[in-house]
Amino acid sequence: MSASIPTPVCIVHRHPVRVYWEDTDAGGVVFYANYLKFFERARTEWLRAKGYSQEQLRREQGVMFVVSHTSVRYLQPARLDDLLEVTVAVTAAKAASMVIQQQALRDGTVLAEGEIRIGCVDAQTLRPHRIPKELLQELA
Repeated sequence: MSASIPTPVCIVHRHPVRVYWEDTDAGGVVFYANYLKFFERARTEWLRAKGYSQEQLRREQGVMFVVSHTSVRYLQPARLDDLLEVTVAVTAAKAASMVIQQQALRDGTVLAEGEIRIGCVDAQTLRPHRIPKELLQELA
């Protein structure tokens, strides 16, 4: 992967995230690992907006999504009480995995950007499993 993550061409979901005290360090700046939590929330809400809940996928189809790789670039700090917009853009989708570009923005300024590789696995064995056909068709 290059040092710079390209800006997503087609953002498919935007999710608001307020920065709370629990998200920050002693200086009121968002702790770096919390951007991954913000990204996770946005991906979960993106799936929900498509009609898929993580629990429903596990219970009804026997599959779960797991993160297999992350790369995050931090550009500017988010601070206590900031209202962020976290984006989701699918840049690649295969039978059992997808790559998602995400950004955390404040007033249109990119604060952090990341590339997240997600794998679909069998909920019992945690072995690779095909992404449900209906969902994969929506990603194409």
